[in-house]
Amino acid sequence: MKTIDARGLSCPEPVIMMKNAMASREAAYEVLVDNVTARENVTRFAMHQGYKVQVKEQGDDYILQVTK
Repeated sequence: MKTIDARGLSCPEPVIMMKNAMASREAAYEVLVDNVTARENVTRFAMHQGYKVQVKEQGDDYILQVTK
């Protein structure tokens, strides 16, 4: 599972990082973000690419488990 740490970044940077990581065609990714907008945008992008997304909150951060 590839981990993408996009904490501290504002959109569209987390989505671009996710898109670049998806070029590796892995079955699962873990994305770390720290704001609601990034959480929603990365989730929407991943779902449009055919992935399932589970969101967990950890303090002020969100952990997105993205799987095929």
